[in-house]
Amino acid sequence: MTDAAGSGFVYVTYIRTTPEKLWSALTDPALVKKFWFGVHQETDWKVGSRWRLIFEDGRVADTGEIVEFDPPNRIVINWRNEFRPELKEEGVARCTIELEPLDGAVKLTISHVIDRPQSKFIEAVSGGWPKILSNLKSLLETGEIVLETK
Repeated sequence: MTDAAGSGFVYVTYIRTTPEKLWSALTDPALVKKFWFGVHQETDWKVGSRWRLIFEDGRVADTGEIVEFDPPNRIVINWRNEFRPELKEEGVARCTIELEPLDGAVKLTISHVIDRPQSKFIEAVSGGWPKILSNLKSLLETGEIVLETK
């Protein structure tokens, strides 16, 4: 979605798990590494704290700040790409992760927005999130990921 003011991406999936197990998968660095192509997050998950996404080789992929943290319902991160100069120059986007329990499953909604029309950053996350979330869904439902590390 794009308008004159900005760009955004929303992805919704349903995962047969509990909100607590999904929350753990989204916030535990060891679990994140399994479904997110080897990267992991560094943060203490407190509002106002620094957040970083780190590649396996130690390079910083993305940085940001925890804006909201409401277990096991919602996380909001101010998010900036650090490894692609054309994305970094676009500035800070906002990523909202919402979990909603539904009869033996959880509705997971990821939204990424930035105050920039036709954002290359939003284009990039629009291709990345579906792969990451396919791995997450498969890992929680079957114990295995769908796509291997890039």
